Amino acid sequence: MNARNKLIANWDIMKGKVKQKWAKLTDDDILKIEGHRDELIGKLESYYDYSKEEAEKEVDRFFA
Repeated sequence: MNARNKLIANWDIMKGKVKQKWAKLTDDDILKIEGHRDELIGKLESYYDYSKEEAEKEVDRFFA
């Protein structure tokens, strides 16, 4: 299972940890993301002023 599928499959388990890690994400954001990596990356770019590359690295590191 690749990282993208793993994220979607485990979203219900991981969403609390995601919210802990990136506290600026709202409950609505968590619902909209629904385990989609690109959505999470976009939110991190927006809330944390990350470049796309930085956000991708953060997400990959977190879910490794």
